[in-house]
Amino acid sequence: MTAAPRPLAPPGLPTRLKPLFEASYPRFSAAEMARRRAAIAAVMDRVGVDHVLIYGAQRVGGVIQYLTQWPVTAEAAGVVSQASPVALFIQFHNHVPQAHRLAEAELEWGGESCIRRAIATLKARGAGRDRVGVIGPLGFRAHGELSAEFGRIADLNPAYTELRLIKSAEEIDRLRVAAHLSDLAIAALQRALRPGLSERELGAVVEGAYLPWGGQNQIHYFGVTPMAAPEVFVPAQFASSRRVEAGDVVLAEISAAFWDYAGQVLRSFAVGREPPPLYRDLHDAADRAFDAVAAVLRAGATPAQIVAAAGVIEEAGFTTCDDLLHGYGGGYLPPVLGSRSRPAAGPLPALTFAAGMTVVIQPNVIAPAARAGVQTGELVLITETGIERLHGAPRGFLRV
Repeated sequence: MTAAPRPLAPPGLPTRLKPLFEASYPRFSAAEMARRRAAIAAVMDRVGVDHVLIYGAQRVGGVIQYLTQWPVTAEAAGVVSQASPVALFIQFHNHVPQAHRLAEAELEWGGESCIRRAIATLKARGAGRDRVGVIGPLGFRAHGELSAEFGRIADLNPAYTELRLIKSAEEIDRLRVAAHLSDLAIAALQRALRPGLSERELGAVVEGAYLPWGGQNQIHYFGVTPMAAPEVFVPAQFASSRRVEAGDVVLAEISAAFWDYAGQVLRSFAVGREPPPLYRDLHDAADRAFDAVAAVLRAGATPAQIVAAAGVIEEAGFTTCDDLLHGYGGGYLPPVLGSRSRPAAGPLPALTFAAGMTVVIQPNVIAPAARAGVQTGELVLITETGIERLHGAPRGFLRV
């Protein structure tokens, strides 16, 4: 007997979100795309430019996908003008056929240089000196070619980042999907985690939980160390060959992405033994810090209030290594906050939190002298009255 095919949507997903998985490729609505382009046009008016070059390379540069629905591969450069469709130039030539299926733009192969094709388009559209802006990680040489033709180039990246802070309803749905996929990875890790697995195999476990559903790896960072004699207190960005042993703590930071939107969930696992008193105290402080931050986080709250709420960490005699809180969803976004004893770079930002922002609360509480640490946290949605959890993974110090 032939086995029934796997459903296209993962288990546990709300029914209304299943069409995102059942479509050949998930699409944002025409209304959502029009909203985004109108927002960019308003920024252009405010800054005083008539055209914007948008750029991405090596899968970096979310503005391309934000405005055209094309995920950047090798390189893409586009031209956004007030009175013309978006023009988009793609490298490599073999990427162009799929780009034609996905991109909402006047699309062509970039040929010898995507930037030069974009410059030619700007000239054809009558771009004047000091009337061109840029969004994206444009390199030194490309900027030189652009400024040689059009004079001072306005940097619209800060304004674009500000646009990404408040999420639309469709963006929040994508984040719900990505959070669900990230939760599947946490559940798979809890089921599979055992002595003998290497850090590299932990990565295979978590990716195997979301790849079949169309999720992509954003990050999976692990920290593995014996609780009796710790040497690691924050998840590492690159996996080693070290194998998990009984008595270890495993710190996990996992972000599964769904078409440019990623969840983020952080958990600590005790393997084979109960955590010793130091680790119980560290995780208790982390849980209390998460709850204290969550209690004050709502529309109108300030970064200073967040840092003050997390003071329970220092009151317990500990500090932090990782950022305490950061914006998320379409990038690593403001505000990026540290704790009282480990501030973030620079002064506290002047912004206030608003409904529709999504942030990750992630207290990584450490005892530096003991080289011991734990991590917990997740992506949340800010509302007028508080927060909404986007993740459903169980909280607390997990045991396996």
